[in-house]
Amino acid sequence: MNISHSGFVAIVGRPNVGKSTLLNAVLGEKLAIVSAKPQTTRNKITGVLTEGEMQLVFLDTPGMHKPRTRLGEHMVKTVKESIVDVDVAILVIEAKQQENPAEIELLQKLAGVPVILAINKIDLLEDKAALLNIITHWSRLFNFTAVVPISAQKMDGVSNLVAEIKKLIPEGPQYYPDDIFTTDTERAVVAEIIREKLLNLLEEEIPHGTAVSIEKMHERENGEMIDIEATIYCEKESHKGMIIGKGGSMLKKAGILSRTDIERLLDCHVNLKLWVKVKDDWRNREGILKTLGYN
Repeated sequence: MNISHSGFVAIVGRPNVGKSTLLNAVLGEKLAIVSAKPQTTRNKITGVLTEGEMQLVFLDTPGMHKPRTRLGEHMVKTVKESIVDVDVAILVIEAKQQENPAEIELLQKLAGVPVILAINKIDLLEDKAALLNIITHWSRLFNFTAVVPISAQKMDGVSNLVAEIKKLIPEGPQYYPDDIFTTDTERAVVAEIIREKLLNLLEEEIPHGTAVSIEKMHERENGEMIDIEATIYCEKESHKGMIIGKGGSMLKKAGILSRTDIERLLDCHVNLKLWVKVKDDWRNREGILKTLGYN
């Protein structure tokens, strides 16, 4: 008789260390949005990997940082709530970085939980011998269950990391069907796809002040097309002009890039319409944050 194993795995770390890239690499699916800008992930993202009698439920969390807005406070709270009752935690660090107080605080909160250290972006190390020094240094800070060097972007070491995780997963029921790779709603994933394009297209200060709300998502009767209407919220009129662009060029570009990924996700043709609205200081307004799903 086969015995099922299942467990929850939290992916934690500071902003921009590659947590979302790692989740996508593990799943073999583009689920979490990726950007070079910090604090890309705002909500917990759940990814499900089922292999035979083993099911791993991954919780990709926002980067730990010092919050300056109500939205930032929500993100930090999300991290702390996500690590409660998990079976395994993965602390992701960059190969070249030193520890900071946020990581030390995370490790303290994870006392009693098996923690794997994933040293990411090892492909950027010029001196591979430095890797041993990094492992030695971090191993003195915490009693990690395992230390795995990886390059999530290049898929280097990811299978080794998954193998280490599987060693720690207890017996348990299969929580989700075999063909499920996320528990997030299609609306939530579509909104994040659009936000990713804005993050990658816009200037440095604007993306942190944008959010996306899916107002309409309706499949036509013939089943060959889905109509989607989304509102992009920003905090200033000047930002609205930049998002729209000259003659609507920036908004059109964001729409084209978004539609390509959304069609791949939904396996269907998509008619996407984007609108831009100004909501002053929305990152500090609880009502708007709840409407946008940050609650």
